[in-house]
Parts: sequence; structure tokens; C-alpha cells
Amino acid sequence: MAGLDIDVQHFDIPRIVSVYPDRAGVRWWTKAWFNNREEGEPSVEITRQAAILFLHDRIDKDGWLEEHFPHQMEVYHRAIEQTREQLISMKN
Repeated sequence: MAGLDIDVQHFDIPRIVSVYPDRAGVRWWTKAWFNNREEGEPSVEITRQAAILFLHDRIDKDGWLEEHFPHQMEVYHRAIEQTREQLISMKN
């Protein structure tokens, strides 16, 4: 591993997020999947305006996830930091 150049900037955990309305288009929801888990997180009700802003790329994905899935993002940040530290210690 001594000669291996590790770029910690390219390590990431997959995060997928979607927004969708109910059948009547009255209530809107967001759902997220972390680390390719099939089931995903429980859906969170959001406003129609927030959904539109997200769909038009006015809100970035990580900001959205921080707002609506804060616990999961805390775990995400911790995992990224631990992996970064492990890669750096392996490199040294």
C-alpha cells in the first residue's frame, strides 16, 4: 500500500432522493435511499413549493437530505470521516 496514491476526495456513499405527489397531487413527499439499501428511509411529507424547488435544481441534494433526513446524514458524515481517516492511516 506504500506506493498507492489514495484520493479520499473520490470516496462517497451513494445517496438517492426523490420527491413525489399523492394521486391527487395535493400532498408531496420525499424519500431517500442511502448506501444502495433497497427499502430506503421512511417518506417525509414536504410542501409543494419545496418539491418544485428541488425538482428545478434550486436546492442541492445534500442540502435537501440534511434538512429532511438529518440523522441519516449525520451517520453518512461520520462514515465518510472514519473511512477518510482509515485511508490516510493506511497510506502513512
